[in-house]
Amino acid sequence: MKGERNEQKSQGGTDDDVYELRLREDGEGFDLISDSFRCGAIRYSEPDAVRDAVAFARYRSRRLAHYARVRVLDASGAVMRTYEPDDDFRR
Repeated sequence: MKGERNEQKSQGGTDDDVYELRLREDGEGFDLISDSFRCGAIRYSEPDAVRDAVAFARYRSRRLAHYARVRVLDASGAVMRTYEPDDDFRR
């Protein structure tokens, strides 16, 4: 499966700080997708998959001056939830 980001653009930030979390085609968890990943998507399938993927994206973006924006997409590719840089992702 090729990790391709949705064509939606971020508002007020660079594309490098946008990550997408997509449901896997086989229904077995999620793929975290970013243009900055050299080897493609990262798979998450544990019960806290969304929380862990958002935490990892923010950890990777910490070297920048701000946290990443993470979009959670459903099977059709529609945005279900967006974690903005100032959101409390531990909810």
